[in-house]
Amino acid sequence: MTTPFWCLLVIAFLPYILALIGIPFRIRQFGGWDNDNPRAEYARLEGAGWRVWAAQQNAWEALGLFTATVIVAHLAGADPERSAVAALVYLATRLLHPVLYIANLSTLRSITVAIGLFSCVYMFVLAANVSAIGN
Repeated sequence: MTTPFWCLLVIAFLPYILALIGIPFRIRQFGGWDNDNPRAEYARLEGAGWRVWAAQQNAWEALGLFTATVIVAHLAGADPERSAVAALVYLATRLLHPVLYIANLSTLRSITVAIGLFSCVYMFVLAANVSAIGN
């Protein structure tokens, strides 16, 4: 399995990990957690607990882009070493993102998102360069 695929595996589990991290915040604020109506409960969270939930939602959103990026780069035959570096950069940004979100460091969080997006764009460029060379 390639490095980008391994990174995708880790990133795919990140929203679930954040859901687990959010449980103590829900217990602290509500005295337990409502597994029957979790979304209603999430809407009432405050502070760091709400930011964990927001980071989880962002992790779900980011997963789609990275999945498409990895598949396109792989199918196009993009340079494996450069794709690996870009995927590792993206993984680092996705692991750092919830930490910055929970810590309420919005400017650093936004910079991290931008770096992650750039790494995805770079992987698409790598794929496009292969396609341009092949035609």
